[in-house]
Amino acid sequence: MTNSLGPDSGSRSGSHVMVRRGLTKSKCAQAEMAGVVLVLLLTALPVGWCGLKDIKDALTFPGCVTGAALMLAALIMVVGVAAVVDCWIRGPISNFGVVALISTGVAFLTNVLVAFQTWNDGEKVVYKVLSIALTVGSVLAVIQVWRRLDEIPTPKRVAAALIVSTIVAVANFSYQYLFQPHRREVAPLVQLNVGKAVLSEDRKAFSVPVDIKLVNHSDVSFYVLGAEFHAMGEDVTVSGTDLDRSKWREGAEEWAMYREKHPLTRREVYQPGKLVAAQPWIPAGHWVEAKDEALTRTVVQLPIDTLFDKLTFYATLSLARKDRLVMEKFGNPGYSWRGVDVPHWLKVGSKGNDVIVQTAEMQENNAIDSYARETRRVTTYWRFGLHGVDVLPVIVPVGEEGRTFSEQTNREVRNRYGMLDVLAGPVEQTLGEIKSRR
Repeated sequence: MTNSLGPDSGSRSGSHVMVRRGLTKSKCAQAEMAGVVLVLLLTALPVGWCGLKDIKDALTFPGCVTGAALMLAALIMVVGVAAVVDCWIRGPISNFGVVALISTGVAFLTNVLVAFQTWNDGEKVVYKVLSIALTVGSVLAVIQVWRRLDEIPTPKRVAAALIVSTIVAVANFSYQYLFQPHRREVAPLVQLNVGKAVLSEDRKAFSVPVDIKLVNHSDVSFYVLGAEFHAMGEDVTVSGTDLDRSKWREGAEEWAMYREKHPLTRREVYQPGKLVAAQPWIPAGHWVEAKDEALTRTVVQLPIDTLFDKLTFYATLSLARKDRLVMEKFGNPGYSWRGVDVPHWLKVGSKGNDVIVQTAEMQENNAIDSYARETRRVTTYWRFGLHGVDVLPVIVPVGEEGRTFSEQTNREVRNRYGMLDVLAGPVEQTLGEIKSRR
């Protein structure tokens, strides 16, 4: 039987007294109390754990704020457990009833936001189902506590507490997951500065110094997934008359497949360039700090009797944002000529090319996604060809490295983890002056 406490006849006019349903010893009431407590605990424990991890390991300030908000929500729910037990067992004590109502409301709001994130970004079905189950359970918990309160004392304060917590949670969620991913993207600059060719002492060779400068003016740091520099020697002549249209079209179609510059005029007789130098210019696995610059100098050396008319220089840089993922160091490389599996999509159009594979472990940038999403690795493929090396970094779930993904999926992955390629060049250097000095 449920006892109720009416207003005290001796109280002063205008005072607010809590009227609630008192102690209920029925099994139904005990089941209701156990259900509410279970929902609060099942929400508070994982939310508090994820909040603690975000405070310790979050990559951005908003991530730390999210962790603090999750920890605060978990604390409110833990306190709410004691309030719910007191509300069901000891009887009508107004302050504990209000705490129980606020805690279940916070649990409902937290579960809604976690469910939204899990269904939006999560991949593991078990976490999606669990988030929906806890959301439904928290709704029922709010209803159960509400039913035990015949009257809410200081309703304005209760409403203000719930409204403020809702505004803070929604504002933080909107900034972290809606605004931040769609803000203006940032990218470093790669500058190629080619120096003057220098003749060797024996006048049989010459060298061209090349400075590769990396400039990062942004507030974001980046992981280096791969960096490659190469130089092409080219022999170009100009015809006195226009080329035959069919021949020009054939050449234009052929050279459009390469990233190197190809002719657009009808009088330039373009011969395929030859690779004369290629090397990494930043070690893979290093990172570029925010507001930082780095300079690398390399030297390209050729015999003085070379047949090339000019040299063309290129530099590429593949990056991933440090505020989007946590990447470990690359492990020992694997080699296609030693039996390492290479994805089918990498073999298309490049039969016989050698490939070096580098793999690194990675983690998501927040605790909830690290549990709700499949484990992934960062893999960089270095595909060697006649025109230098193609650096092809990918982030895919473990065990799906050989799978071919759609262009939309690849674009989503690149946007999510801030993957980008920075290209510099072509920068050309004519060789007529240095060759005339031989």
